[in-house]
Amino acid sequence: MKIDLIKSQNIAVAKLEINKGQIEGLPKNPRLIKDAKFEKLKKSIEGNPEMLGMREVLVYPLADKFVIIGGNMRFQACKELGFKEVPCKVLDAATTAEQLRAITIKDNVGFGEHDWELLANEWDSVELEEWGLEVPSFEDNFSNNEIYAGIDPENELNKFLNSEIKRMFLIYDNETFEKVVNWFIKLQNKFDVEDNNQVILKLMENESI
Repeated sequence: MKIDLIKSQNIAVAKLEINKGQIEGLPKNPRLIKDAKFEKLKKSIEGNPEMLGMREVLVYPLADKFVIIGGNMRFQACKELGFKEVPCKVLDAATTAEQLRAITIKDNVGFGEHDWELLANEWDSVELEEWGLEVPSFEDNFSNNEIYAGIDPENELNKFLNSEIKRMFLIYDNETFEKVVNWFIKLQNKFDVEDNNQVILKLMENESI
C-alpha cells in the first residue's frame, strides 16, 4: 500500500508528541542518543536551522496531536533550543501500523558508507565532528604480542573504524596496516613498553624537531 503524505507544514512544538507507544500496533520509539551526540545535534541545528526544512520531521495525526514517527531526536533538540514550531511532513491518517513500523526503522537505516580515505585527505576533521559525523580512530591498545598471531588485518581495521571519535586518525590498506602493526610490535620490544601510546612518546623523546 502506498504511503500518502499531506503537504509539509510548520507545527507548534506543543502539538507534537514523542512516540511512546500511543498508536496501536506501533511500539515506542527505539532510538537513543548519547549526551555528547545530542549536544552536537543541537549545535548542528543551531548553526544551520534551514536544514530542518530540507529534512522535515515525519508525524502521524492522532486526535488533536501529532505523533513523531521519524525525527524524534531532531524534535527533542529543537525543543531544548526553544523552537516554537518545527517543519513537519504529515502522514495520512490511513497509514497502517505496519507502514508506521517500517518508516520508524527505515528512517534511521544507513545503506551507504563513507570513503574514509577521501574524508581524511580532503575534508576538515574538526568540521566533520562538529557536524556529527563519527570520525574513526586507530587508538586501540596493543599490549600483548600474542594477539597478533594469525592476525587478520581487515578485521582489525574494521574494529578500529568502529572505535570512539578522536581528532586524529590514520587510514591504511590491509597490506600497509599489517606492516604498521608489526613495526609497533618491534618498537614495543625495543623500548620495553607495553602499548603503542608509549611507543609514540618514546619516538617523540628521541626525535629532535
